[in-house]
Amino acid sequence: MSTMNISLPDSLKAFVDEQVSQRGYGTSSEYLRELIRRDQDRLQLRGLLLAGAASGPTAPVDESYFEGLRERVRRAAKTRARA
Repeated sequence: MSTMNISLPDSLKAFVDEQVSQRGYGTSSEYLRELIRRDQDRLQLRGLLLAGAASGPTAPVDESYFEGLRERVRRAAKTRARA
């Protein structure tokens, strides 16, 4: 694991220390790693949403669409149960 040193104003350092204490993190590094992971997840979700928005229109989503999904899940579950 690599090390990174950061400089924070006293007010931000106090905030991080408070979050570590109140949220049960063992260290400030754990807290910052969690923030970075959340930001990565947010960026990935944003990319997926933008890709979806840029894609072409799809077939209407109605009851038959959802029934088809349910049937696919049922078949997959049966296949896994046999394996």
